[in-house]
Amino acid sequence: MGVSVARIRVLVVDDHRIFAESLAAALAAEPDVDVSAAGSGPAALRALERAAAEGRGYDVLLVDAELGALTGGGELPAVPAPRQEAAAAVDGIALVAGVRAARPAVRSVVLAEKDDPRAAARALQAGASGWVAKDCSLQRLLSVIRGVLRDETHLPPALLTGVLRELTTARKHRTESERLVESLTPREREVLRCMVAGLGRKAVAERLFLSPHTVRTHMQNVLGKLGVHSTLAAVALARRAGVGPADPGTGELGRDVVERGGQLAQ
Repeated sequence: MGVSVARIRVLVVDDHRIFAESLAAALAAEPDVDVSAAGSGPAALRALERAAAEGRGYDVLLVDAELGALTGGGELPAVPAPRQEAAAAVDGIALVAGVRAARPAVRSVVLAEKDDPRAAARALQAGASGWVAKDCSLQRLLSVIRGVLRDETHLPPALLTGVLRELTTARKHRTESERLVESLTPREREVLRCMVAGLGRKAVAERLFLSPHTVRTHMQNVLGKLGVHSTLAAVALARRAGVGPADPGTGELGRDVVERGGQLAQ
C-alpha cells in the first residue's frame, strides 16, 4: 500500500497568462503540490470561496506584485470581503490584505519582477509571509512555500536592510500620527471618523445632530490640531494612525441613528 502524502494547495494569481500557466505547470509536477491559477483578484476571491465551501481550502497564495497593472488601477478597500467582486480587486498587495483579514490561515507570497523595499514593506504590513523574485528557481520558490507554512517570513537578503528601514519609518510616522489623533477631543475624533468615511459637512451635521456651523468649527479644530491644511491630508494622517471610518448608522459615542416616521431619532 502506498504512503499518503500531505498535499499543499497553491493558488497562483497573475494576469500574465503565460507566466501563470507555466508556473502552475511547474509546481504541479511536484508530488505534494496541488495548484490552480487565477487571472485576477476577483477570480482569486471566487476560487478561495469555492474551495473553502468544498472543505479543501488553499494553503498558499502566490500573488503578482503588479496584479492589474495591465488593465488599469483602482484601489481596493483596506479589507475586501471574499464576496466583494465588484470592488475590482486589481492590486496584488491590497488583495493580500483582504485575504489575510478574511482567511488568516492562508499564507501569501508576493512574486515580483524587481526588488522594491517600499513595496515589499507594504506587502509585509498587509500580511504577506514572503517576497520572492519571479525569476527565482523552482526549488527556491518551493522552499519559500514550505517555509511560510511553518510560519517563516522570507525576504531576499538584498532587500532586508531596505525593508527594515521602511518598516521603521512607517512605524515612526504611525506613532506621530497616533499622538496627534490622541490630542483630539472625543467629539473631534468622531468628526474625524466621519471625514475618513467621506462624509461632507452637511452629512456630518445630520449624522451627529449638530449644526453645519458647529461641524465646520470642529473640522477646523481637527485640521489645526493635526497640523494639516486639507481634509484629504487629515484623512491620510488618520489612516496612518489606524483611525477607521465611522460605522454606518452609529456614532463613535454609541448613539444609534434610526428612522422613525420619517424623522431621524436616537
